[in-house]
Amino acid sequence: MTYKVNLKKSEEGYSVWVPGLPGCWSQGNTEEEALENIKDAIQEYLETVEELSKDKESRYVEVN
Repeated sequence: MTYKVNLKKSEEGYSVWVPGLPGCWSQGNTEEEALENIKDAIQEYLETVEELSKDKESRYVEVN
């Protein structure tokens, strides 16, 4: 899957977040490190969402 991420450079390094996944953010000393770190954050975010919704009635829809 591909996710759009936003980056912001600061004196401490880079902040990165996923607009489509509220609360999913990370950081790194370099842009490359921040982008690698957000991959882990996205994976953990999705695993948490799956765990929290495992006993809920769900449906899937396709958006073109």
